[in-house]
Amino acid sequence: MSASSPVSPADAPKVLVMVSGSVAAIKAPAALRRLREAGARTQVIATRAALEFVTPLSLSTAGACEVATDTTWFAAQPQAQHLTLARCDVAVIVGAGADALARAAQGRAEDLLSATLLSVRGPVLWVPAMNERMWQHPAVQANVERLRSFGHHFLGPVFGAFGTAGEGEGLGRMAEPEDIAAETLRLARPRPQDLAGRKVVVSAGPTREYLDPVRYISNPSSGKMGFAVAEAAAARGADVTLISGPAQLPTPAGVRRVDIQSALELHSAVVQAAQDADLVVMTAAVADYRAAEVKTEKEAKGGETKTIELVKNPDILAALGADKGRRVLVGFAMETHAGVERAAGKAQRKNADFILLNYPTQEGTAFGGDDNQVTLVRADGSHEAWPRLSKREVAERLLDQAQALLPAN
Repeated sequence: MSASSPVSPADAPKVLVMVSGSVAAIKAPAALRRLREAGARTQVIATRAALEFVTPLSLSTAGACEVATDTTWFAAQPQAQHLTLARCDVAVIVGAGADALARAAQGRAEDLLSATLLSVRGPVLWVPAMNERMWQHPAVQANVERLRSFGHHFLGPVFGAFGTAGEGEGLGRMAEPEDIAAETLRLARPRPQDLAGRKVVVSAGPTREYLDPVRYISNPSSGKMGFAVAEAAAARGADVTLISGPAQLPTPAGVRRVDIQSALELHSAVVQAAQDADLVVMTAAVADYRAAEVKTEKEAKGGETKTIELVKNPDILAALGADKGRRVLVGFAMETHAGVERAAGKAQRKNADFILLNYPTQEGTAFGGDDNQVTLVRADGSHEAWPRLSKREVAERLLDQAQALLPAN
């Protein structure tokens, strides 16, 4: 469901937005506005640290509600405030820092946010924001895994600039308000388990074709599209295997991940995993060629030109299509011109059920972005142009189309 798609008042989900003590808390009012625009009823908790970055007035105005804090927790209430606030359809922690993750993982209840979390019975969504070095620390990752084991969900962090003092960029930036609202509303109304009992294989990310121990041919694929498909399929009940080239992304909850480097490794892993799969989605940006000979030592620089002999890599989508059986097969194609005609030809030659075509030069949909704009193309040339959507929303639409093609269990 898109955050811009309103819901009827009778169906309006009750969303508890918890604002944690990260500088990213300044985006919380925007997330609240997106949720309200979609028809959600919002409640807000702000920690003492969060109020160093954002004011209670801005939060209450955006959320159309009073802001609960540690001060109000101890005020006279007919019922314990942490119990009444916990009666929500979904709770989302915006700008979650390392301390908030640690408290929740340890089951502590020393402030209103952590005490309320212990009482929430609906889905819990964490939206982390911190320096990349902090996010990657083993203690933080251990806390994340523990929270996942509780059934909690995570959105991000994403790659980009973080902080306000020029700390740099990396995997630590908080997801954008639009994506926070969309994912929160999705959890408030979980997708039907229409892929329960199905085996899904997804390829993602780039491949690396080494020339010598330190040089390789590759591309800028981030893997975000494939990871979004894997995450969405798992949320719909599928048994998911994600086969990924080098990608700086966390493994989605409930997904089995296989890491590869080269196109040959990807070919082997996908063909093996696809043997008993119901659906295979090939989003990986696979190198068409590899070095005919990989040097065992780094070659010294010399001469004004260099000739490298390349040989063709196996066509993984064609190999899967040649032995397709009853499985549904979906591919991706990137073109700069004549896209529909080329994608239709690709679907026909490779026996794919459909191809999702995108143009990497189109504004807002380049490699590494959070959005995509694709056209679904079938072998007969029929096609449907989709609007620009988040990659998660593209993934959901893809799975809707694929699920309709699956044979009965």
